[in-house]
Amino acid sequence: MKKLAKNVSLFLALLTFPFFFLCTHIYGKNVKKNHSLKNYSTIGVGSWYGANFHGKKTASGKRFNMHNYTAAHRSLPLGTQVRVVNLKNGRGVIVKINDRGPYIKGRIIDLSYAAAKSIGMVRSGITRVKVEVISVPAG
Repeated sequence: MKKLAKNVSLFLALLTFPFFFLCTHIYGKNVKKNHSLKNYSTIGVGSWYGANFHGKKTASGKRFNMHNYTAAHRSLPLGTQVRVVNLKNGRGVIVKINDRGPYIKGRIIDLSYAAAKSIGMVRSGITRVKVEVISVPAG
């Protein structure tokens, strides 16, 4: 029985490392190591989220308010301020990263309803955006 438990433990340990590496690679947790956040800029598909998440806790521990100018990003530090520009109409907005996501492949940022409305993307739901870091929290 002890030998079986030891073999299972070893098997689980061997599975954990590749899984951790894969998740880190997919969700970009190493953005600090790979990029200078001061000059971080990327282009991709942005989306928004609102009423379904209103009042729920975010990764920052605060409650999501769809009327605040906030966003979810997979890897930028919580508290980072970014400028998001809708590449279809040139309108931009400054938001604070307070949550993790988006979890849909191919998307780079999820904006709050208020932020999405201000850049004219509520109706379309998704659009090509440019994300640029403005400031990173101290620490």
